[in-house]
Amino acid sequence: MRRSWVSSLQVAAVYVGTVVGAGFATGREIVEFFTKYGVFGLAGILLAGFLFISIGTKMLILSKRIKATSYQDLMTFLFGAKIGGFVNVFMLIVLLGLTSIMLSGAGAIFKEQLDLSIRLGVIITILLTIAVMAFGIKGLFSVNIIVVPMLILFSVMLAFQSFSLDPLYLIPSETSASFKWILSAFSYAAFNLTMASAVLVPLASEINDEKVLKRGGMLGGFFLTVILISSHIALSTLPSLTQFDIPMAEVMKTTFYAFYFIYIAVIYGEVFTSVIGNLFGLEKQVATYLKIPRMIIVCAILCIAAFISKIGYSSLISSLYPIFGYVCLGTLALLIVKKAPRK
Repeated sequence: MRRSWVSSLQVAAVYVGTVVGAGFATGREIVEFFTKYGVFGLAGILLAGFLFISIGTKMLILSKRIKATSYQDLMTFLFGAKIGGFVNVFMLIVLLGLTSIMLSGAGAIFKEQLDLSIRLGVIITILLTIAVMAFGIKGLFSVNIIVVPMLILFSVMLAFQSFSLDPLYLIPSETSASFKWILSAFSYAAFNLTMASAVLVPLASEINDEKVLKRGGMLGGFFLTVILISSHIALSTLPSLTQFDIPMAEVMKTTFYAFYFIYIAVIYGEVFTSVIGNLFGLEKQVATYLKIPRMIIVCAILCIAAFISKIGYSSLISSLYPIFGYVCLGTLALLIVKKAPRK
């Protein structure tokens, strides 16, 4: 029984670590999707949290029952063979793009926060990623089981401290907040659940007990909701919050400066887990087409991602996001309406 709960917590940690990328950890995503809507943003977080708990858990169970080994199998089940193939192409492009952006983000942390070379940051991240990927799913568990609890701890600490300040989260900065926050919550959950499928689908195939997956999905969704609410409360104390690229670091700097550099390390950890998560999904997908050793695939993907990160691939990704957003909403809708096969 105890072993089962430990496994569930590991699944939850991977779930959280996959969704919580660099944008989430820095607070930038939370500002854009929720905090700028004030009190409506808090309602949006509760809606997104419900989707993370219910649909995230359903995705794990569904993937297990249809015997999906990669997100391609899940997309084919949801959309059918023809449209599913189109969705998989977009998934492959965006995953590769996100991996490139995360590598670039790692370099930026080294440059901006540590005053070191961008290239050094990218090289160190690639070497650490190869080391973790060599251990497969165990490596993914190990990294997330360390980073995720630290992020939850810091988020809750900042939220409690923020209650002694003057919270501004009741004041929306968007005049049309009463309309946009609902679409924003659905879009946020849809995009993150779709991207998380790259990790969660192959993860589900490696877990034998459905109870572990169910508990892990529910716990993961709950922890995500806690982090979102805590970060939202902390960010609401920051005036002109939309002007900052790393707003959570600004809150940490003014609230708990003693932990500032530790928090920067946590942000790097989230960038690192995002690289691993995206790479894990990509490797599983490419392995269905190329029957070569997995570490060769991993190294090849990292080389391509490192090259793309140098030439500003983020602009291409930003142009694909609006189109991909609609695909993600379609994925969410199908995950809601499609029934999982019987056990």
